[in-house]
Parts: sequence; C-alpha cells; structure tokens
Amino acid sequence: MGLKISAGILLYRERAGELEVLLAHPGGPYYAHKDAGDWSIPKGEPANSDLDLEAVARREFAEETGHSVGPDPLISLGTVVQLNGKTVYAWAARGDLDPDSAHSNNFELEWPPRSGRRQSFPEIDKVAWFTTAAARIKLKAAQISLLERLEALLDSGQDGN
Repeated sequence: MGLKISAGILLYRERAGELEVLLAHPGGPYYAHKDAGDWSIPKGEPANSDLDLEAVARREFAEETGHSVGPDPLISLGTVVQLNGKTVYAWAARGDLDPDSAHSNNFELEWPPRSGRRQSFPEIDKVAWFTTAAARIKLKAAQISLLERLEALLDSGQDGN
C-alpha cells in the first residue's frame, strides 16, 4: 500500500463544565519514557480491503481501548497529515470510558534490537482524559488541529446534541 493512512476517533465528554478528550499513549519500548507530543487519538490502519474508514476508526478504537463507541453517528473532523506523511482520517464521538478498564491489543517486536528475541507489547499502554489545554501539550503536533475542529463544532452547536 503506497499511501499511509489511518482512521481514528476522538472521544470527548464534559466534566465540571469543561471539555475533556480521551488520548492514547503508544506502547512498546520506544515510547516508554516519552510523553508530551507523543499521545494520539486511538487510531489504526485499514486492512487492504477496508474502504469504509469510519468502520476502521470504530474497529481501531475498540482494539486499542477494549471499548466500543456505540452506534450513534460520528462527527467528521476531516484529515490531518502527520510528520511521517501518514494521513489520519478522524471522527469525534461523545462518550465516557474508565481509563483503568481500557486494554489494548498487542504487537510483537524484536527486543532488544538484534537480540533475536521477540517480545509482546500493548499497542497502547494507557489512555487518559485531558482538558483541551493539557491535550494540546500531550498530542502529536499534527493532531492538535483535530482538537481545534472539535472545539469549533461544539461551540457552533454542530455536534448533534
């Protein structure tokens, strides 16, 4: 597949009158000590035959959090292009989720490098709720505009609620 794409969901809720979003921290040894600028919306790549990117976003959210977003329509947030050239298609959904109950699927990696040993790591090692101010610090730079689009839609009353 020449073009690198992924699809994901930005889950949001309101707590004490303040907007909060659920972000995911990547698992594995490369991200073990990284924080600011490395969190993401839960997302993933489509299989070769996946053309319904909204369905991919729903599947990936479930795989990376252990929870579904439910059947309600999602709010399109458009796309962003990350530094690695990957295009991220994103949607938003109102919901709630206990971060302590979240669990991710795993991936295998040769670790330590060139050791010949393969180890299993969670794709996402944790999820957490952040205010929009904190999310701007945690999110990958390219994904901050997804947060801004969500705020604009909610401010204009276009979230369907």
